[in-house]
Amino acid sequence: MKSIILGTAAMLVPLATEAMDCSGLTAEALGLTGATVTAAEAIAPGEESPVAICRIRGRMAERTGIDGHGYALGFELSLPADWNGGYVHQFNGGNDGEVKPATGALKSGSGAESPLARGYAVVSSDAGHDGRAFPDAGLAGGAAFGFDFEARQMYGYKAVAMLDPLARRAVEAFYGRPVARAYGIGCSNGGRHAMVAAARMPGAFDGLLSGAPGFNLPKAALQHAWDVQQLLPVTGTLATALTREDQAAIGTAVRAACDGLDGLEDGLIQDHAACQAAFDPDTLLCGDDGAACLAPEKLPALKAVHDGPRAADGAPLYAGWDWDAGIEGRNWRMWKLESPIAAWGHRPIIATMGAASLAQVFTVPPTEVEGTPEALEAFLMSYDLGAAAERIYATSGAFPESPMEVMAPPGSDDPELAAFRDAGAKMILFHGVSDPVFSVQDTAAWYRALDANNGGGAEAFARFYPVPGMTHCTGGPAADAFDLFAALEDWVETGTAPGAVEALARDGNDELPAGLPAGSARLLCPAPQVARYQGGDPALAASFACEQE
Repeated sequence: MKSIILGTAAMLVPLATEAMDCSGLTAEALGLTGATVTAAEAIAPGEESPVAICRIRGRMAERTGIDGHGYALGFELSLPADWNGGYVHQFNGGNDGEVKPATGALKSGSGAESPLARGYAVVSSDAGHDGRAFPDAGLAGGAAFGFDFEARQMYGYKAVAMLDPLARRAVEAFYGRPVARAYGIGCSNGGRHAMVAAARMPGAFDGLLSGAPGFNLPKAALQHAWDVQQLLPVTGTLATALTREDQAAIGTAVRAACDGLDGLEDGLIQDHAACQAAFDPDTLLCGDDGAACLAPEKLPALKAVHDGPRAADGAPLYAGWDWDAGIEGRNWRMWKLESPIAAWGHRPIIATMGAASLAQVFTVPPTEVEGTPEALEAFLMSYDLGAAAERIYATSGAFPESPMEVMAPPGSDDPELAAFRDAGAKMILFHGVSDPVFSVQDTAAWYRALDANNGGGAEAFARFYPVPGMTHCTGGPAADAFDLFAALEDWVETGTAPGAVEALARDGNDELPAGLPAGSARLLCPAPQVARYQGGDPALAASFACEQE
């Protein structure tokens, strides 16, 4: 059967295909070498998939690590019955270590309908390790792979480079025709994977969607130690160093100074850049007016957290953080103050998010740390930030590449992405202004440098969207329902560069401010533009316009 590909303004259209029979598929039948298909089954639409698919699960790059443990790159490939000719590499977040369902969906950024539901073939992987604590090691779970150098490399950049051509061969063998367009999608560490792909694999993807990119992940991990070292001494426990009431008071004060800068007091600070100059954190100190406020001993710690980690000589080790009303969000609290982790009975515990990775993945040599909250907190409190730069940039015989070399995209300290640009590829980045994990200021500085190194013309192939109020990848007092993947498709398929993108205040988001009811629409604007109210119904995106900062 002959078929043709028809481009549309939004996506490729489904193709008539003569696909292989899913049942009993083998690596040999798909023309794959160095891989094993462990399962292949037809899945009807339902809880496991939004559409009818052939789901293939497999393993490749199996080996025994220098730590004596077994490793492999596990993957899942979803092949829709109504294939649109496109392909999505789903980059997962955190420490990876788990094969997430291959749908291509993000909680914010990829729209209500997943790429799989739109007809894309999608691959997902565990980045070369299974993420569970090795039972005989007694180490913090999820990061024990950091004692094996090749596992670090797989996590940093090799897994995507190894899996991507194999997955594409499988897709093309299954459908009997070439992939027409290829995209990469991820948030957090997945956003970092997208930026790494742009730098290391510039001709591989037609479009990349990078959310909250932790491209300086080892540097960002230093913030965990910095936060604990600033906050814990205030009261002796992180949970009381800043209470929920304190967070609400901070959010209220930031809004009082900044909410009207975009022309509308609705609880959402659109002009977040101007807010950094307009807000004076000293106004948080308790006075005689009876307003919610901070105790004097808490403010210096809060200001230091926003200033970012510093070496002994005061040199910055990472980036600063925006003052934004999203500080009152639950996700901000989870990362900075209280981590309700299932393994500990859903009880609030000390915030040790990222501690195991800092100890075991992002330093040379790695530090063994037990996987208890108390041990992880003790590690963060004792971490020598004065020597931190040496450890994240260090190498050894067992670790010939430093953590920064393994994790950061090559050239990210002075980005140009000439090969990616010249290949005609496109990239969209987005980042919550109140992200507590990776600083939006770091991403903004990277984009400004990219723009400068491209003679002020980076917007021809890359655009950056800050998301006011949003925390890590999604959530917070924000309009966090938006579809940047559709904008990326349109850019790649038709050459229509993205501009303002509609964002909705999501139903079910109980963190929305009073002035931003569910269903209200706002505009996301590509930096350096911000959304300003023009008059009219504040619930409509048409009442706003993107203007220069």
